[in-house]
Amino acid sequence: MHPQTAKYLELLADWAPADRPPTLEELRTDWREPYRGERLELPSVLNLTAPGPAGEIPVRVYRPVAGDEPLPVLIYFHGGGWVIGSIDAVDAICRKLASGTGCVVVNAGYRLAPENPFPAGLEDAWAVTADVARHPERYGADARAIAVGGDSAGGTLATVVSMRARDEGVRLAHQLLLYPPTDAAMDTPSWAAYGVGYGLGADGMARFWGYYVGDADPGDPRISPLRAPDLSGLAPATIITAEYDILRDEGEAYGARLAEAGTPVEVTRYDGVVHSFFVLPEVFDLAITARQYAVGRLRDAFDAARAEAVA
Repeated sequence: MHPQTAKYLELLADWAPADRPPTLEELRTDWREPYRGERLELPSVLNLTAPGPAGEIPVRVYRPVAGDEPLPVLIYFHGGGWVIGSIDAVDAICRKLASGTGCVVVNAGYRLAPENPFPAGLEDAWAVTADVARHPERYGADARAIAVGGDSAGGTLATVVSMRARDEGVRLAHQLLLYPPTDAAMDTPSWAAYGVGYGLGADGMARFWGYYVGDADPGDPRISPLRAPDLSGLAPATIITAEYDILRDEGEAYGARLAEAGTPVEVTRYDGVVHSFFVLPEVFDLAITARQYAVGRLRDAFDAARAEAVA
């Protein structure tokens, strides 16, 4: 095991109760904040709201350059098993992505389970995406170059938002999927191999699935996008996975399904690291490497989308 991964697991063990699973309140305490990296100063960071099915949805909009020129936009959904996490938890990575990519980043809040189980969070994710597409000027965005992305559960939301965008005629330039859960079956070899002792455990992830799915059918493609019957016509994708992650195999299987459907996709596995590494640069050097790769993929996607719109 990589020494940085061992260090992270020690930090996790120091935080977690030794004799019981963490309570929901404890899970929602962000002990990893010191490891999320520098919060870059940007010319503009605005806290706004977008209209949603259950009321206003909080969003934070990052602009990496001064002025009002429309820029490509990434709509980012935070991770946390649809149960924990927040706009604040991914503030640092959103600032980095905005600065590195030269795009506006819309950091989208959404309702959390178990208080608001499926499809509440997904409906909010779509509502923010639709608002950016319909009113790009409000966000300083270029409607020709809209991407969606997210880490972990946020990556799942991005996959399903991409499907709905296709079905409703909203053109997306890219989807950036960071170790996304794609199937509630919980039966892959990586689940068996890394379910205990590697950070995101099988019991914990099953708990998140239970909170999120509620009384819904776990086989619903909006919950388990790997089971979607048709993955053609979706936005090009970048999928990042981690070697020691129970979600590794289903993320890579989703990439294979995209490729089979003719959707351009690159799947990159980072060896020696665990789930969540991408958002913890103070622990994992490979977070920096993976971010550089993601930024390059987004920049290329935005350039291609703008060129295609002009042609």
